[in-house]
Amino acid sequence: MTIVSETDIEELRFSLKNRLGEALLLTSQEDMLRYCRDWHGDVTSSAVAVIRPRSTKEVSDTVRACAELGLAIIPQGGNTGLVLGGIPDAPKHQVVLSLERMNAIRTIDSDDFSAVVEAGCILSEFKDAVQDKGMFFPLSLGAQGSCRIGGNVSTNAGGINVLRYGMTRELVLGLEVVLPDGTIWNGLSTLRKDNRGIDLKQLFIGAEGTLGIITAVAVKLYPNPEHVETALLGLNSLDDAIQLYRRARRECCDLMSAFEFMPPVAFTLAIEAIPDLKMPIAGDYPAYVLMEISGSGLVDTADLMGRFLEGVMEDGLVLDGVIASSRAQAQSLWLFREGMNEGQALRGAHMRTDISVPLSKLAAFVAEAEAELATKLPECLAVSYGHVGDGNVHLNVLPPNGSTPEERDAFIYKSKTLVNEVLDRYVGSISAEHGIGRLKRADFESRLSDVQRRMITGLKNTFDPDLRMNPGCQITLQPDS
Repeated sequence: MTIVSETDIEELRFSLKNRLGEALLLTSQEDMLRYCRDWHGDVTSSAVAVIRPRSTKEVSDTVRACAELGLAIIPQGGNTGLVLGGIPDAPKHQVVLSLERMNAIRTIDSDDFSAVVEAGCILSEFKDAVQDKGMFFPLSLGAQGSCRIGGNVSTNAGGINVLRYGMTRELVLGLEVVLPDGTIWNGLSTLRKDNRGIDLKQLFIGAEGTLGIITAVAVKLYPNPEHVETALLGLNSLDDAIQLYRRARRECCDLMSAFEFMPPVAFTLAIEAIPDLKMPIAGDYPAYVLMEISGSGLVDTADLMGRFLEGVMEDGLVLDGVIASSRAQAQSLWLFREGMNEGQALRGAHMRTDISVPLSKLAAFVAEAEAELATKLPECLAVSYGHVGDGNVHLNVLPPNGSTPEERDAFIYKSKTLVNEVLDRYVGSISAEHGIGRLKRADFESRLSDVQRRMITGLKNTFDPDLRMNPGCQITLQPDS
């Protein structure tokens, strides 16, 4: 069906209601707005309908109905993505399938240290439920009060605990997925060791809903870290921060759970967003590290952190620092990390990156990229921060205050091109943890080898030959391409 008018769209909505029931659908522009606007509010679209199934069977029914009507599906979790992967871009031909109603925690097994949770469960609520059982789910993100487990898995989310626990992929034991033809695949095994052929779940992790819709996830759990030590440290440079990280890996073993680098401007931005924040360290330093070690049982993390910091301060690697004396103080230190992002958002649209390079090249990359920006875009404000331990840096670039929307768009394009050119010289990745979505599709496609494109196209054509699952996300394809 070629959709050209509002009448055609109303006929589709009527057909969907007949097949699925009115209770699953939202069709007014007002009701659909929050599902069709991206997290930052930069892009607003529309859709034929927003469909909110309550069960895996209803997801399957929805997929089959949309196939019959020639509609494409945009799967959506909490709509907290940063790369436009979960909002429609062809309003007359697409529906948003929101998993928000599928939010049950099916099982938490304290003997097996595993859980099965539906895709629409909010991450923070799941973490709290697991903690109530004396266990810990380590995925931790700034958006954890809004993001949902299915979206975390579909984007292979990262976060602050990657250096100890790995990306989301490392936390997944099994999946339940509705395939593009409506078939339900139940792969919800909680086995730690299972070598029976190809590990099919890996195909859907990080695929951003392009191969199927994740409806439930089996995940690993860990002992709850009863002892957590958080420190904010002042240093001379990012180079010193990397040296500090290497030393912490040797001396703190596997107890280090977070190691975040922040520049001085981070505190200015955070205080702009959260005026009640107070600088915890007297004096200004060229670089800062927010470091955390955690453990359970007999592990004395306080003694370990104290002895470690004493040594690195004696050696001049750390110039000053503060260790949180309470959970509340630790949370206030983390507010600087979270508030920095809010402060950037308050300054308006800007260029955001999610870059990774080998740790051995991280300091050189940041120095070269910032030098290029200072030379070619001297009016910009570069904000480089990130997860030092896994080589992931967010090198964001803020246009001058007072820029018009058109000037901001031009500035964002120029700064992105410049930073990506430097990144290519370091053979890095344009997406460390946020995914590709639609925002980074062109940059991703331009860097694909012929072999990579052939493999991706082969997978897509095998699972979704009609290209109805999140079309335009990650890669541009035509039927039978």
